[in-house]
Amino acid sequence: QRSEALGNNEQFASPGKGRGLRALKHFAVGDLVFACPAYSYVLTANERGAHCEYCFTRKEGLSKCGKCKQAYYCEVDCQKGDWPMHKLECTAMCSYGENWCPSETVRLVARILMKQKVTTERTQSERLLLLSEFEAHLDKLDNEKNEMNQTDIAALHHFYSRHIDFPDDQTLTVLFGQVNCNGFTIEDEELSHLGSAVFPDVALMNHSCSPNVIVTYKGTVAEVRAVQDIQPGDEIFNSYIDLLYPTDDRNDRLRESYFFTCVCDECTTRSKDGAKMELRKLKSPPEPEEVRKMVRYARNVIEEFRRAKHYKNILPSFLLLELLEICELSQEKMGSIFADTNVYMLHMMYQAMGVCLYMQDWDGAVSYGEKIIQPYSVHYPAYSLNVASMYLKLGRLYLGLERKRQGVKALKKAIAIMEVAHGKDHHYVTEVQREVKELK
Repeated sequence: QRSEALGNNEQFASPGKGRGLRALKHFAVGDLVFACPAYSYVLTANERGAHCEYCFTRKEGLSKCGKCKQAYYCEVDCQKGDWPMHKLECTAMCSYGENWCPSETVRLVARILMKQKVTTERTQSERLLLLSEFEAHLDKLDNEKNEMNQTDIAALHHFYSRHIDFPDDQTLTVLFGQVNCNGFTIEDEELSHLGSAVFPDVALMNHSCSPNVIVTYKGTVAEVRAVQDIQPGDEIFNSYIDLLYPTDDRNDRLRESYFFTCVCDECTTRSKDGAKMELRKLKSPPEPEEVRKMVRYARNVIEEFRRAKHYKNILPSFLLLELLEICELSQEKMGSIFADTNVYMLHMMYQAMGVCLYMQDWDGAVSYGEKIIQPYSVHYPAYSLNVASMYLKLGRLYLGLERKRQGVKALKKAIAIMEVAHGKDHHYVTEVQREVKELK
């Protein structure tokens, strides 16, 4: 199937992968491959007051909705633009008060249903792929995922029945399946979660653990840029997951969330697994079974952290201290076998750094960041947002601690990656450049 809808790219049948996206022209590193406005999106509740609900602009002095006093906007035009979606929640937030608690996925699906109700033509977000064409993979869902879908459908009915005429439950089950497999999380320059969205044309790209493009966000628009040289006829690959981990872990995650096993060159050759799984140099090397046991332990701890992640913002400080202690004890245990550059050690250091930042222990955060940054630069692909955000965090921490020279150096390294990943004209890049300039 050929389509000129995206100008320089086309949908095609990718061998062994189903639909895919293919380049029709050459793209150099840093080139914008295409941009896609969100079909539907929602700002995460924790960022209310810091970002405009409509355009996601981050600034102080936003104006709040006079009725619910929970949604904030840049100006009247943004408030008017958002009203068709905000009205789904405004009255409900007032009447339910603290009991208003739909998940972010439920909020996003409510907005999709509202958009579908008023949209008759193909949107600018669906130039190559319609949202209705998304895979739902319902036949592959286990009992836990099916139950979660049913819970979400019940919450949708409970919180939104006043404004939406719902389709039947089977249609809703399909829609939740489609959103869970094809939705995106919008993140800022430090990879903090800002919201959730669907970008149909972006979802057309298949996954690779050695992607040739990267997706960043300018407000509620997704921008796709080349991070490798792309020739006409090349398939365009994005990464669906965090690429820090070794091959088996990555594929476990892909099977769990997206129901496929990756067979890219990185997965076939496992070329980075040795460095990612580096063992401590000991007089007598550990037995293979000892290593396997420690890997199982590390994976379990990581899974626990993943499950607990969404509670982080409501944890009291004494539990955060407990969390930090778990990080430190896990590092101590794993450190008896794993080198400090081992990805499981780095995972625990990253969690510990996050807790330190949350508790405003700047020195603690810096000491973890300094251990993380070099191994990150080795383990992640070139122009990784994870590496850029770590340099950014470190740079800003150094400046806060009046370590100006180190701060400027780290921020410049962040800028070098961000100019490729976000584009030289992105406001995140100009903001960091301004931070550096003001220090001279």
